Amino acid sequence: MNITFTDNKEIKDFIEKYAKIMQPDDIVLIDGSKKQARQLINEAASTGEIIKLNNKLLPGCLYHRTAPNDVARVEDRTFICTDTKEEAGPSNHWKEPKEAYKMLDSIAKGAMKGRTMYVIPYSMCKIGSPFAKYGIELTDSIYVVLNMMIMTRVHTKVLKKIEKTGEFVKGIHSKVKLELENRYICHFPQDNLIYSLNSGYGGNVLLGKKCFALRIASYQGWKEGWMAEHMLILGVEKPNGEVKYITGAFPSACGKTNLAMLVPPKAYSDKGYKVWTVGDDIAWIRKGKGGKLYAINPENGFFGVAPGTNEKSNPNALHSTKTNTIFTNVVYNQKNKTVWWEGLDKNPPKNVYDWLGNKWSPGMTDKDGKPIKGANPNSRFTAPAKNCPVISSEFENPKGVPITAMLFGGRRAKSAPLVYEARDWKHGVFMGVTMASETTAAAAGAVGVTRRDPMAMLPFCGYNMADYFQHWLDMGKKIKVENRPKIFHVNWFRTDDNGKFIWPGFGDNMRVLDWILRRCEGTVGAVETPIGYMPNPEDINLEGLEDFTVDELKTILDCDKEVWTKEADEIEAYFNKTFGDTLPKELKAELNKLKKNLKTRK
Repeated sequence: MNITFTDNKEIKDFIEKYAKIMQPDDIVLIDGSKKQARQLINEAASTGEIIKLNNKLLPGCLYHRTAPNDVARVEDRTFICTDTKEEAGPSNHWKEPKEAYKMLDSIAKGAMKGRTMYVIPYSMCKIGSPFAKYGIELTDSIYVVLNMMIMTRVHTKVLKKIEKTGEFVKGIHSKVKLELENRYICHFPQDNLIYSLNSGYGGNVLLGKKCFALRIASYQGWKEGWMAEHMLILGVEKPNGEVKYITGAFPSACGKTNLAMLVPPKAYSDKGYKVWTVGDDIAWIRKGKGGKLYAINPENGFFGVAPGTNEKSNPNALHSTKTNTIFTNVVYNQKNKTVWWEGLDKNPPKNVYDWLGNKWSPGMTDKDGKPIKGANPNSRFTAPAKNCPVISSEFENPKGVPITAMLFGGRRAKSAPLVYEARDWKHGVFMGVTMASETTAAAAGAVGVTRRDPMAMLPFCGYNMADYFQHWLDMGKKIKVENRPKIFHVNWFRTDDNGKFIWPGFGDNMRVLDWILRRCEGTVGAVETPIGYMPNPEDINLEGLEDFTVDELKTILDCDKEVWTKEADEIEAYFNKTFGDTLPKELKAELNKLKKNLKTRK
């Protein structure tokens, strides 16, 4: 097929190669225009691929269902394809590149017969930003095209940028037959290429997201001296108008999006404090002006979990979904063409359609008496970031924002205190490497099992994680001590003997952010403990918290030596089993320091 929209040999060769393998009936360039988007929406609506929602109640919003076997990221079908298994490391599934390409090309052969191949030129970060990286995704899914137009910057200008730089991430996607047994999401970091087959679900097919912005970008950052991290970015504005920026890495189910869009409690908002959202999921970080670390959100939208999102848990996320949003696998109300999901409100609609397309009403049960949920637990919304009521004025800043503090956190019932501060950068990296969450009753398997998820990057690091740890340590060496962000560990999930959460969480996490920023400014003291610096209880502002006392606060600002001695032993076992001799020596030294502190300090 004749490619007329570019003269660039590498771009043409890429498209022609995969057009020859997949044999589409037509090739269409996606230009990012509203006119073309409307045409695609009309086409997808005519085939039933999407449903247009009520334009008065949800203007510009769309509804989509994925295949029942295709509702989440598939970690066991996700591979890092590097020349050697050691380069992929112990935490990744690995395939040898030549064998992987041969297998994938065989599955993809003729996959687009009777279909159109859409060519999506896109930018991660604002086009022209010093952070920006460019990609081209080939896909046979209009759903993917429409999502990518929300999540990334899709424009023909990207082709010009690629022609100038000569570098782009190649993405190949086809739904093929949506066969689970032939579903593969393969990453070739040494080739700047992603190959995704037999899935139609966001995390597997929106190749700019986890595939590019974390797995491929983390490898690029390692080689080029910057970082791609699974982190939110937020700004805290003080009453005097000064804004300080914080990044934070948390495993799933730990409230990352809620923190990114935090609504300050009345005691703070009345004084003029505000929180601004720069990003809710991914941060690219590099050394910038003044020798400081700067972070940018490479995405252009939010791909959020719908269930549980409501006016109380995250009003800003909910308001972000009111226009030009794509809803996937939620409840569809055919009568008024609106959507619903569990946790949205206490008034579920009746006689509607569930995420499988079956008639559904609240209270329905299966043959075993278990409730039938209307929305899939991993149902999603894809919303433009500009919809967010608290989107930062710096969201489009091509140079990013300066980082004052970095947070790591997990869901720990008894061990980690509400907040503690690292002694220095190396100790902070150790905190991130050892961060963990305990399984809950909502997850399959045993309850209370500790799962290590270093920097919340376990499923997303595109190379050997031991090298990734070393890269973190090396990045600290590039930054003068006075310019390094301070690093903290937070835990909103301490429980009492009845399993009830002690800390109120949500907007009240602002009280912890306030202490963190005061520590960064040097205006408040701390108590040195075996695990790091902890607040004096009286330095956490509890103003306006009627049902929470200083005594309760003291119970979650502790360092139980018995609990932490066990924790240190578990960390040592994890290090030895997973990384062995490849673990950076600095981290082993930090573990030994922790064990010594637990024996000698109060």
